Amino acid sequence: MSNLSPIEQKPYRELTPEAFILGVIQGIILNCAFCYAALKLGFSIGGSTVAAIMGYALLRGVLKKGTIIENNINQTIASGMNPSGGVIFTLPALFMLDYKLRQDGGQGINFELFPIILASVAAAILGVVFIIPLRKQMIDIDRLRFPTGVAVATILRSGSAGVEKFRLLIIGVLLSAVVKFAFIQGWLEISGLLEHEELNFSFGLIPAYFAPAISLSLMNVGAGLLAGRGGLPFVIGGLVAWWVISPAAVNMGWVPVDADQVGYVYGQMLRPLGIGVLIGGALMGVIVSFPAIKSAIKSLADARKSAGSGSVSDEMPIQLLVGGIIGAVVLFFIAAKMTPGVSFGQAALCAVVGTLWLSVAALIVSQATGMTDISPLSGMALISVTIMMFLLDKNVAASMVVGIAVCIAIGQAADMMQDLKTGYLIGGRPVKQQLAQFAITWLGPIVSIGVVYVLWQGGPGGEGGFGNETLPAPQAGALMAIIESVQTGNIPTDKYVMGGVIGLILGGAPMAGLGVLIGLAMYLPLSITLGYGVGCVINMTLVKKKGMQFIEDRVVPFAAGLIVGEALMGVADALYRIVAGSTGGH
Repeated sequence: MSNLSPIEQKPYRELTPEAFILGVIQGIILNCAFCYAALKLGFSIGGSTVAAIMGYALLRGVLKKGTIIENNINQTIASGMNPSGGVIFTLPALFMLDYKLRQDGGQGINFELFPIILASVAAAILGVVFIIPLRKQMIDIDRLRFPTGVAVATILRSGSAGVEKFRLLIIGVLLSAVVKFAFIQGWLEISGLLEHEELNFSFGLIPAYFAPAISLSLMNVGAGLLAGRGGLPFVIGGLVAWWVISPAAVNMGWVPVDADQVGYVYGQMLRPLGIGVLIGGALMGVIVSFPAIKSAIKSLADARKSAGSGSVSDEMPIQLLVGGIIGAVVLFFIAAKMTPGVSFGQAALCAVVGTLWLSVAALIVSQATGMTDISPLSGMALISVTIMMFLLDKNVAASMVVGIAVCIAIGQAADMMQDLKTGYLIGGRPVKQQLAQFAITWLGPIVSIGVVYVLWQGGPGGEGGFGNETLPAPQAGALMAIIESVQTGNIPTDKYVMGGVIGLILGGAPMAGLGVLIGLAMYLPLSITLGYGVGCVINMTLVKKKGMQFIEDRVVPFAAGLIVGEALMGVADALYRIVAGSTGGH
């Protein structure tokens, strides 16, 4: 007979209703915030850190009964509902291209959101399903690093420090939300000096082609605070573009006398050159990741050999995984067939080729993420859409269905492995995490697509909510440019090639992702890049004076709050515009 008390005999809390509900709520909130951030900054942000901090405060601080592995379930669900990069790097290109064609007097692009939602749901399921059988090999046997997963495990173990991190996170959220609200209301506007969140520091002394303005967005500063020294190449890329290339082009007479100097330099030079660098860097990221193919295939073979070892209860049943694959492929086919202009044969081609390609891409990216923490998402998107454009006779909408699906799937696969690494380090059961993410992975893409729609419809005049200085959507803009080039054959070959070569060289540098960072910096307004740079410099200064532990304990939660607060206020403003417009409000 057991000597344990009834309390001691209770099972250790892990997959509980509280953790599940909190994870879903946080997942929706963070999804909205990080979609907005990705449209502004050009890169996605993981939600695991924020979710882990919030989970500690609410599960342990409020409910007084949370455990580390229960909080891990919470952050697994929250981060699994955040496929913002997969949607933001691709879907906005459709909206922007359709809008541009209509503005030019054309018919636009005939596309519907429902097939895209179906394909996105299918892809989210496939991304999780394809990667789960590799968990044991990649994490238990190969012991891949998965740096983000290790960092989240450290946060989960932080104990009482979690309460202080929560306070700093909330302070950051409130501060950036208040500042963003003040900008939205126009309270901080000063004509000619501070407009649209940008402080003009030319004072009539610096020519406009130097882009002498800095964004006062706290989101930019927060992103720089998180990046620190690693974000300097991004800043340097922007400075080279606007403070070297731009003035050189003007002073060497490359800009027509009667042209808008800033518009010409950006539209005819920096933008296509930046797109070339972005593409070259992204493709080199894929090439550099190719050694992961051999390792991934070996892992897959080894995983099959060891499938019978260990406790069966630690993994999801194979029948559920097979069912998930079949159901997702069927959804993929239906989504493709519902897309205007797609025949039965083309829909089958989309389902088969799309499924095979995203399975390979998910395998590569998960392996690359495990080794370097870098995910060549944008490169995979460009490759996917370009391939499908040729296979589907330049049907943009159908090609984008596949492109969006691939991005979502590989993002979910990499995120699942990061979360499983965290669980491995803190003693969680893999099957619990797998069931949790499998249950909610379909919801994330729906939320992300909804946010894109709200931000677009909530823009000035009811359309054009991004693709502008406020929300540049640089990754989607680059993809749109590629689509236009394929459609029209009007390709700025010299600039694309020059940029591509630069991107390939930078992409092969020891610093992972360097080419993509430089390309994004050339594509983005310099004001955003400078604001980001301020955050980088502050981070570096604090590291020197306070040390890295101070950054992890204080700066990271505060910076994450700055990003989330402004983003949520931006999404709320767009939603308000839609509601006010539909009711005739002002």
